[in-house]
Amino acid sequence: MKIFLNEYIHPLAVEKLKKRAEIVTNFDHIEDIDAIILRTQRVTEDMIIRAKKLKVIGKHGIGYDSIDIEAARENGVRVVFTPLANVNSVAELIVTLMLSTSRNITIAHKKIAKSEFQTIAPKEIIGVEVEGKILGLVGIGKISQTVASILGRGFNVKVIGYDPHISWEKSNELGIEKYENLNDMISRADYISISVPLTDDTKNLIGEKQMNCFKPTAILVNTSRGGVVDEKALLEALKAGKLRAAASDVFLREPPNRENPLVELDNFIATPHIGANTEEALYRMGMTVVEEVMAVLDGRNPKFIVV
Repeated sequence: MKIFLNEYIHPLAVEKLKKRAEIVTNFDHIEDIDAIILRTQRVTEDMIIRAKKLKVIGKHGIGYDSIDIEAARENGVRVVFTPLANVNSVAELIVTLMLSTSRNITIAHKKIAKSEFQTIAPKEIIGVEVEGKILGLVGIGKISQTVASILGRGFNVKVIGYDPHISWEKSNELGIEKYENLNDMISRADYISISVPLTDDTKNLIGEKQMNCFKPTAILVNTSRGGVVDEKALLEALKAGKLRAAASDVFLREPPNRENPLVELDNFIATPHIGANTEEALYRMGMTVVEEVMAVLDGRNPKFIVV
């Protein structure tokens, strides 16, 4: 059997895959491909229709917005993913970005590199503590729950959240105070973390109206998808001091570069979509996606099904 793979996955996962299939790195003969494994590769309706032997698409990661899910469903192609494999790594990055923005770590480094400080503990980079603050979660899935656990136990934060897809009972069970209105939740939070998929409903979910709801001392962290936060609205809000700082691991155009005006701001931190970019997460995602794809090809039921 032939499986398409042309992006990096963990070497041990590649080794496992090679024992069962021939790996192809292009779509020159897409009609002969039995499965596709992808990280960022787009899979369109046209590709699915032309891939006459295609049985399964495996997403290495959580977000599957690069795959035409409806076309897969209509053509009987299974889509599997790895929703649990990168939870710890993304959650740890969220906490890292919150701490870094709170203590002005990147600004301090930049100014030291330019020999701009004349004294220790300069007043222009006075930070804030996380201890006892209010954490607001946009989306209360596994990643958000892990962030809540880390900050709740380690920093004694109060956790509130907005998620129309989670019940009051589940929210209470998690110890998270649920809000029905996103803007109301934002107005109460000191730290806001966004962990939702990119859909028609979540596109520009955090836009100009929401920017007007932030506390001027609030810090926003986005590790979900580019497009969930309106980048232009965020830029203007940060310039105007409508919130203290922001950090993002995801952008409309990736990887981000200096052409994005956000990266020029002192109160903004950019990272190039590294949420799951740890040795441990890459191993778990690689092995899981290979196992899920092979399960479908072997006629077994996969554990993590999209369609």
